[in-house]
This record gives sequence, structure tokens and C-alpha cells, in this order.
Amino acid sequence: MKKIFQPILLGLGVAVALLASCGKKNAQPMESSTPTEKAVFFESGYSDVNGLKMYYEIHGEGAPLVLIHGGGSTIQTSFGNIIPDLAKNHKLIAVELQAHGHTSDRGAPETFEQDADDVVTLLQNLGIAKASFFGFSNGGNTTMQIGIRHPEIVDKLVIASAFFKREGMLPGFFDNMENATLENMPADLKAAFLEVNPDSTKLLAMFNHDKNRMQGFQDWDEALLQSIQAPSLVINGDQDVVQNSHAALMAALIPGARLMILPGNHGSYMGQVEGAYKGSKTTELTLAVIDEFLNGE
Repeated sequence: MKKIFQPILLGLGVAVALLASCGKKNAQPMESSTPTEKAVFFESGYSDVNGLKMYYEIHGEGAPLVLIHGGGSTIQTSFGNIIPDLAKNHKLIAVELQAHGHTSDRGAPETFEQDADDVVTLLQNLGIAKASFFGFSNGGNTTMQIGIRHPEIVDKLVIASAFFKREGMLPGFFDNMENATLENMPADLKAAFLEVNPDSTKLLAMFNHDKNRMQGFQDWDEALLQSIQAPSLVINGDQDVVQNSHAALMAALIPGARLMILPGNHGSYMGQVEGAYKGSKTTELTLAVIDEFLNGE
């Protein structure tokens, strides 16, 4: 049963305006690994977003790419292993969603639609008119909702290990969700949350938000995916918690979408902390395909 619970909780997965809305801001070049490498720009801060103090990080320079983590996760647990490579060619805007990591809790239920609106409001606060989006697990669901609800702000979408119908998940996923407790949450994810937000009551609140959202999830109409007009890349692991046939269906429904299924489990293909395979070359392949997709016509 632990093997089912762990993927559940992984998936649970204008300058003036900025100055007015950010409660904390820190900008600096990141140290390069060798003296000859150019330092990578880094900035972190909080922005007032629809009743939240929303945490964000900016890494690198170039075309904007928004990183949206999975459920129960932080920026670092979902993307920490690939941010250095992605930041070489992109201006990364990595976010932490309601009640996750550094970001506050508005005390209302979590929804993919509200998460999408929160991310778009943050970008407006930062003066970013258009961006590409890379969402993992629950973040992939949020990424699809951005494409559905806010097409005007979207350049391209990378949708990784996400779903839009309950039947798309492994058998038993939603049944086992009924009995999930904080004890079932992977230790690495709990430790990462407490490292940036050392309040166990907030950890439990985040867990309950994610669990309740998944328990109450209602299938999305196929027409919603068919309405996405942005070029999209759908990614899945061949041993993922999302069934490969479901990922293929999503790619078929989103007009012109591309599909990539890689060997690995939930997030191992992109170095996600709980699924990463040490020494695997699959992450390099994943990043190469994503980079080619984002930079292509």
C-alpha cells in the first residue's frame, strides 16, 4: 500500500506593482561552479496574490518559463535537480502554491482553477505579459487550467504526469486516498516543507488541502482540453501513477500536442526528489526534448 500512497502525495502534483506587492525580495547572482562560468541571476520574494503571500523565485535570464510544483511539494523537491540546467536558457519563475512551502494559506479549499488564477496574478504583479509553463503532477493540472482559463498569457505548455479524469490514474488510487494520513507522506517531502516552514500544523493543513482536493476531484470535460490552443508537450513515465493510455488521450485531445513517454516512475525522468534515479541519463534526455520544444517554432 505504501507504493500507492507515495505517488498520491507526490502528485498532491510592472516594477511599481512588484514593489507595492512584495513583502520580501532578494536579488543576487548565483555563484557559478567555475570561475569562467557566467553567474546566473537569482531573485526571491513574496507577492500579494488573491489573499496569499505567494513565494516565488526567479532564476536565470531569457524567455520566461514558469515552474509549477506537484502536490505536497516545494520548488526544490519538484525542480531543484533541473533548475540549474533550465536556467541556462530561460528566465525561470518558480512558484509555491497555496499552503505549500513558503506560501501562506488563505483558509479556503484548494482548486486547480484557483491555483491557475493565482499563478497568472503573480505574473501580472511581476510585469510578465506572456510565458511558457512547466507543471509537474498536480502542477500539470494547474498548467492545463492556465491554458484553458488564461490563453492570452500562454506561449507553450509542458504538462508532466498530470490527469484530467479519475480513471486515468492507477487502479486503487482514489480508493486508497480515503485512508491516506500525514504518516504516509514521503519523508523527503515532509522534511523539505519543514525546512522552509517549520510549523507542523501548517504541514498538516497543506496535506489536508491536497487530500481533500483529490478526494473531491470531478472529471473534466474533454472539451476543456480541446480548447487549449497553446503548443503543448505531454510527458509521462512508463511506470507512472498516471496511466500511459491516459497521457496519450490528453495529447490526442489537446490540438497539435506532442507526447513523450519515458522509462521511469512519477517524476524520475525529471529528477523529482522522491523519484530520481541516481546516475540516470533520462533526465538529460527529458531536458533536451523540453528545451527543443520550447525553443522551436
